[in-house]
Amino acid sequence: MTWLITGGAGYIGAHVVRAMAEAGEETVVYDDLSTGNAERVPDGVPLVVGSTLDGERLARVLADHRVTGVVHLAAKKQVAESVGLPLHYYRQNVEGLRVLLEAVTAAGVPTFVFSSSAAVYGMPDAAADGLVTEETPCAPMSPYGETKLAGEWLVRATGRAAGLSTASLRYFNVAGAARPELADAGVSNLVPMVFEKLTQNAPPRIFGDDYPTPDGTCVRDYIHVVDLAEAHVAAARALRASPGRDLTLNIGRGEGVSVREMIDRINALTGHHRPPTVTARRPGDPPRVVASADRAAAELGWKARHDVQDMITSAWEGWVRLHPEAARG
Repeated sequence: MTWLITGGAGYIGAHVVRAMAEAGEETVVYDDLSTGNAERVPDGVPLVVGSTLDGERLARVLADHRVTGVVHLAAKKQVAESVGLPLHYYRQNVEGLRVLLEAVTAAGVPTFVFSSSAAVYGMPDAAADGLVTEETPCAPMSPYGETKLAGEWLVRATGRAAGLSTASLRYFNVAGAARPELADAGVSNLVPMVFEKLTQNAPPRIFGDDYPTPDGTCVRDYIHVVDLAEAHVAAARALRASPGRDLTLNIGRGEGVSVREMIDRINALTGHHRPPTVTARRPGDPPRVVASADRAAAELGWKARHDVQDMITSAWEGWVRLHPEAARG
């Protein structure tokens, strides 16, 4: 069986390709390299440069490589950017998915794993235990979150109509790296944002410390990218083993960490001592978003293995590789 990994040259995608290879699965990467890096693709894994908006190219790739399953990660993913560029986000994330699914169904590919996001929940009214379940109502608060929810609808509807086995994986906050060269090079997530400030010898920022949480800062669920990649392998194999399934699963650890606690841990583990500064809240930041991962455990036999310390230390090693001056702090 050959899996097409769209976005396989990106931060998360490269980890999925690596996890697939370690599990003995054949893969081919399809990436437009707008944010991906060809050097992330392992030797021996074919890389096809192309857009998910190019249906003819997708059809050729599916046929040429005899693809029998797709893991779709290619997407635009910056929440703030999506607010200013909603048409661009809908075109790339929704229309690109539609074109891909059209090629997939025409080729008779039977399995499809979709990269979704906890952003579909918006500002959730969590269960009594404070955990967000897959039944928590979805009310995304950004065009990015809207495109992910629309993507889930499109994947599910196509699966039912065409007989596809499908899984939508709702990622929580991803961090860490399997190896330094695979680390996140961007600065849109909390961990690299803090790293950037420390490298600049500047205080990390906290956006609001008056939330109804134990220390007043937002609480989030963080998932190691290696665990996330292994969840994709588990989902892919579950769909292959049991055709006709339609899964929607949270991929998180089920443990909340506050922004202040995360910054304190980063300071300690990197040897820095830069207390954060507090600025105004960002619009739309929910106080607490922590996953219930019980369904993923039941459906996939998967559970996160890495803790926050693993995430920070591995991410820092990758950051220092890109920014050697950071080690001199």
